Amino acid sequence: MLTVAGLVPFTTIDFPDKLAAVVFFQGCPLRCPFCHNPNLQLTVSDDVIKWDTVLSFLQERKKRLDGVVLSGGEPLMQPDIGIAVQQIKEMGFQVAIHTSGVYPNRLEQVIPHIDWVGLDVKAPWEKYDLLTGRMDLTKHIQKSLKILSDSALDFEVRTTLDPRYLTIDDVYQIEKQLQAYRIPTYTLQKYRTFDSDKNPPSQTDIDSFFKDKTLCDFLSAKFPKFICR
Repeated sequence: MLTVAGLVPFTTIDFPDKLAAVVFFQGCPLRCPFCHNPNLQLTVSDDVIKWDTVLSFLQERKKRLDGVVLSGGEPLMQPDIGIAVQQIKEMGFQVAIHTSGVYPNRLEQVIPHIDWVGLDVKAPWEKYDLLTGRMDLTKHIQKSLKILSDSALDFEVRTTLDPRYLTIDDVYQIEKQLQAYRIPTYTLQKYRTFDSDKNPPSQTDIDSFFKDKTLCDFLSAKFPKFICR
């Protein structure tokens, strides 16, 4: 079973160097207070898209798109995500997955069949329980990082910086912890406010990470590729 919550027909930013569609799946085990898609956290919804509808849409765009991004929510929460990957690949598309890393076994199963992964590292390990609303998840994220690090797959690790919950010192700590793995690309993402965020941070606070030249120069020296987005 695949529970699809949304479909974006065209993106140039979610799959590096590819023109892609994005499929959003319903359900996420995390409860991050800065979540940008809180409506996708629950596993059920009254407003779902049939998987056959997604496949029909993709069939019509074989010559227009390079790939398909599976996002959410948490796409690897879907029991049949492997079937989805197989069907999309059989149509000739490349496949990317955006994941929180909490399902390492499913990640390992699909890695031979996908082309790129974007993995979110939310915080230093010490803050994970607090900022995800779940206990003892770090071992799963660490396993996912190890699986990706040991694979030949291209991937990106990224952290979204909400200044209400993360500090510059936290970013230095994340860098230190990521050095245990082969990380080809590390990205800092600006927190972007949205309508249901009742007490958003100021733009000055959001920008403070990215205006810290010492931090940005440090990260540039630590990873093969460092991006601010």
